[in-house]
Amino acid sequence: MADDASTNDAARVAELTEQVEAMQMELDETNRGVVALYAELDTQAQQLQRATELKSRFLAYMSHEFRTPISALRSLSRLLLDCVDGPLTPEQEKQVRFIESTAEEFADMVNDLLDLAKVEAGRVDISPAWFEMVDLFSALRGMFRSVVTNPDVSLVFEEPQHAWRLYTDNKMLSQILRNFISNALKFTVKGEVRVSATENADGTITFAVADTGIGIDPKFHSAMFRDFTQVDSPIQKRLRGTGLGLSLSRQLAELLGGAVGLRSELGSGSTFFVTIPLRLPSANDVALDDTPGE
Repeated sequence: MADDASTNDAARVAELTEQVEAMQMELDETNRGVVALYAELDTQAQQLQRATELKSRFLAYMSHEFRTPISALRSLSRLLLDCVDGPLTPEQEKQVRFIESTAEEFADMVNDLLDLAKVEAGRVDISPAWFEMVDLFSALRGMFRSVVTNPDVSLVFEEPQHAWRLYTDNKMLSQILRNFISNALKFTVKGEVRVSATENADGTITFAVADTGIGIDPKFHSAMFRDFTQVDSPIQKRLRGTGLGLSLSRQLAELLGGAVGLRSELGSGSTFFVTIPLRLPSANDVALDDTPGE
């Protein structure tokens, strides 16, 4: 009986050993598969990084190359409109103004491409400073004074509820709002474009640009802040653009520690907004010594 028990124990041990060895082989095979998968993912990540770098370099190079002929077009059209070589006929003036406006649109597209390339390449420097929000609105109001040429559309800047001071990159914030306002004016045929600001309980501030334009179908909302996105509409077919302005605004907002969003219904106008901290945090937490006195 003892021999039978020993034999059974030995057989059981052998069986367990065989199972352990099989499991070990299976585990080793799985580990090799995981290692191979990680290697493939690493290779793909490197290829993606390389492709992103090449795209950014291409955009930056082409943007710089385009600026020379654009500057020439703008300068020549301005000389013609100033009648340096003699007066223009009404039809000639109309055509030259068309050339000038087209060159301006082209310049805006190139600037968007160059800015996007810089952001994606991580070559954008954030330069925060203290400034008054009323000064920001005043600068934007002056900037768009000559742009609002449609008598049926009003650009309204709501008076700030408080004399807010912000510590952030004024240039980046201004660029985001310029993109929002330009789009709103472009797609508003009648009514108004209203710019406002609201302080939130969590120490952030929300800037909103609301219009009475064509509106955006909710099915397009999720794609509005992606590269090269444009809404299919009769107005869009008549207007030119890269579809980069909103994507650039999203990335700039993220650099400022905030986010962008929109509310819109087809035919009921749109509201684009950006929410950022009133005071941009930094690695060392901005020194309060720089805070202007009350």
